[in-house]
Amino acid sequence: MTSSQVWQLLISGLTIGGIYALIALGFSLIYNATNAINFAQGEFVMLGGMITAASSSAWDIPLWLAAVFAVVVTTLVGLLLDRAAIRPARNAGIVVVIIITIGASIFIRGLASIIWGPDERPVAAFSGDMPIRLWGGAIAPQSLWVLGTTLVIAVAMYVIFEYTIVGKAMRACAVNPHAARLCGIEMSRMITWSFVLAASIGAIAGIVLAPITMTQYTVGIMLGLKGFCAAVLGGLGSGLGGIAGGLILGVLESLGAGLISSQYKDAIAFIILIVMLLVRPRGIFGKPGGEW
Repeated sequence: MTSSQVWQLLISGLTIGGIYALIALGFSLIYNATNAINFAQGEFVMLGGMITAASSSAWDIPLWLAAVFAVVVTTLVGLLLDRAAIRPARNAGIVVVIIITIGASIFIRGLASIIWGPDERPVAAFSGDMPIRLWGGAIAPQSLWVLGTTLVIAVAMYVIFEYTIVGKAMRACAVNPHAARLCGIEMSRMITWSFVLAASIGAIAGIVLAPITMTQYTVGIMLGLKGFCAAVLGGLGSGLGGIAGGLILGVLESLGAGLISSQYKDAIAFIILIVMLLVRPRGIFGKPGGEW
């Protein structure tokens, strides 16, 4: 395999790794707030892509307006999940909350199949399909949108958690929930903010990914699981770890598919997950208390 082919695999890996990173951020946000895993995170990604595709084609509205509508609706779904399912069960234990998120994932996926059917839906590329030649490889403009979106959201999350009252309160709840309550921070409100942010980030990930792979009601299953693998790889609860874990996982998956066999593409993520849990369960950048 030539160096240009390896470079092409790296480009592809970074693109899908950016999506994994955004999904991992959603996992980390909710884990810090609840100590539970939200297995409905992948469905937020699916909703972002499906709502954008369906609304832009059915109503003939501009793509940017369809994307905004998708983010708003998906955010409302995340808010509803918290209010209707998570909040009543917060005192029931972490396992119960995890089971609820699995049930919510199945429900959202089933509802999506009824509304939109089983067919794949295309979304137009934001800046055309003409590839850009870069150091012997070709990168699609949509890949730049994915990487740029990942960077912007990472910076936005850093600003929120470092310089805003809500962000600092969410960090306090992640580091020491008991002390945060004594300081007057309302945990339920911070958990709601976590679901809102996680849902909106998931929707954005689905929107920027849809022009590359198209979208379907089933895409959230595997994307959610791989995003979880990325979160564990980088350090569950760590924002920086989630981004790094997503990019690393995407690159390793792409290189494994290109250098070994594409049949093992999906298995690579889960092999990495098992190895990481055995060797370093806290992840590469994981710290106690969900440090961002």
